[in-house]
Amino acid sequence: MTDRIERGRPAAQKGGPGLRPRAWAAPVRAMTRILNADGSPRTAAPAGPGRSGIVDCGLYVDGKRQPGEWNYADALAAARRERHGFVWLGLHEPGLDEMTAIAATFGLHELAVEDAVKAQQRPKLERFGEVTFLVLRTARYCEHTELTENSEVVETGQVMLFIGPNFLISVRHGDACRLAPVRADLEAKRDLLLHGPWAVAYAITDRVVDLYLEVADQLEDDLDVLEADVFDRQGTGRIQRIYQMKRELVEFKRAVMPLQRPLLTLTSQVNREVPQEVRRYFRDVQDHLSRTVEQVNSYDDLLNSILQARLAQVTVDQNNDMRKIAAWAAIGAVWTAIAGIYGMNFKYMPELGWTYGYPGVWALMLVSSFTLYRLFRRNGWL
Repeated sequence: MTDRIERGRPAAQKGGPGLRPRAWAAPVRAMTRILNADGSPRTAAPAGPGRSGIVDCGLYVDGKRQPGEWNYADALAAARRERHGFVWLGLHEPGLDEMTAIAATFGLHELAVEDAVKAQQRPKLERFGEVTFLVLRTARYCEHTELTENSEVVETGQVMLFIGPNFLISVRHGDACRLAPVRADLEAKRDLLLHGPWAVAYAITDRVVDLYLEVADQLEDDLDVLEADVFDRQGTGRIQRIYQMKRELVEFKRAVMPLQRPLLTLTSQVNREVPQEVRRYFRDVQDHLSRTVEQVNSYDDLLNSILQARLAQVTVDQNNDMRKIAAWAAIGAVWTAIAGIYGMNFKYMPELGWTYGYPGVWALMLVSSFTLYRLFRRNGWL
């Protein structure tokens, strides 16, 4: 075991004549980062397209991470010399040139590499020779004090996994699911890491689905608030807020629903690429995903019901407004009719010569208006 680990270490970490002592290795590496080969200070690496997408590269032998900083090519060569060795290369939004170089080293298919760079894929599982390509959509709940028509409720991203015999390459896009905690937790479970790259694939998939559960639980709170606002007596729930929530739920649904088929394939008995013990772990992930799917479907139905209820409320409110307008128009029509008749200026009209004709007309209009008002109030129009 010691000989296998010693062969997999970089030369700078080995003892022996003619080599730097181990105690000097770390300071020398630190000075190398600061100075160029000619001793001049090294300038900062340019930001933007020129940056490296490599977050971490670890060599694992017999379920234990080997010490040192590894170049992915050297780590892959060392892993292939070991019986139970593999490399986990973590990338974050790599560029096409860098991804092409990595693909040449690990033997990745060009179609999968293109998908990994563009990051516009739906969850899927594909096989390219000895390499399995798994695409996951990640999701994270966005905290907000109040749900508005412009609130972002769910943030999504992608994680793509290249799973080979001696390696796993994780390509992350967005910050919806960080993989550093997954690596730290997994490195503490040596028995699970003994199963190789598929154990890492399980751990990442499990983390992604656990985030689905968290998002689903928090979406339920938002739906409760939205439902309470809609069915409040004041009816303050705006349709724009409901529609925005519907859009966010659709975005979350696009991440959750398509993952059912890849997980079903991974847990199938006919799948010989995944170790049998790891398939048991994937079945647990599939159970969690099924629970999330049920929640999402129920939320979708509830949101449709809330939207229909709010539309019905708007229709009822409009009908009430029209009835009020019609009632007041009827009351005003009495005044208009009487004033119109006595404004014709004919010489011979009833009560034109009556002393109390003017007060009588006023009294008639007021009594008629009051009578109509009471009738409309009794019928609920006013």
